[in-house]
Amino acid sequence: MDELAKEAGITVRTLRFYRERGLIQPPRREGRIAWYDDHHLARLRTITGLLERGHTLNGIADLATTFDSGRDVAEVLGLGEPTEETPVRLSPEQLADYFSDEATAENLAAALDLGYLATDGDEIVHISRRLLEASSELVREGVPLSAVLSSGRLVREHAEALADLFVRVMNTHAEGTEPDRMRSLAHAVVDAELSMALDRRLRGEDDTGTTEK
Repeated sequence: MDELAKEAGITVRTLRFYRERGLIQPPRREGRIAWYDDHHLARLRTITGLLERGHTLNGIADLATTFDSGRDVAEVLGLGEPTEETPVRLSPEQLADYFSDEATAENLAAALDLGYLATDGDEIVHISRRLLEASSELVREGVPLSAVLSSGRLVREHAEALADLFVRVMNTHAEGTEPDRMRSLAHAVVDAELSMALDRRLRGEDDTGTTEK
């Protein structure tokens, strides 16, 4: 315990307090000897980093519980990683830098449930750099992260329906099309339709072109 506290830059008294609060896992015991490892040190450094960013110990305890119960990368990514999206590895402190005080246990749990986040040892993995950066930009624009995540769930449902529709059409009428070609065509159609739909909404029109009152 003395060695771990020294390595983490905290007092033994603080370390004992963290253990009592359940902020770190119990050590591995061999007889009367308690062994701590790099995972304990990483968690202590995470606690220090989150405290420096303004998080409370209660909030950190909630985050730790949620983090420890999260789905791991293999479960989220399945048999293979995304072909276009690039996963991003983050420490809990880096995640807090992206979302500041919006990085709460509730939002972390929602992101884990949605499959945006996964755990890999002491790291958090976001499944898509583009989604991570867009989400953080929305938060900086004033949109609560909870709203971003709930909207993301709806977008996911519509995206799945669009993917099913496009694959069904291509398999029916253009079977054998290369996956990359199919992906490119689908992007072109969906991007164009979304762009036009946004134009209509920004002009205050509905789907028929009639101005909304």
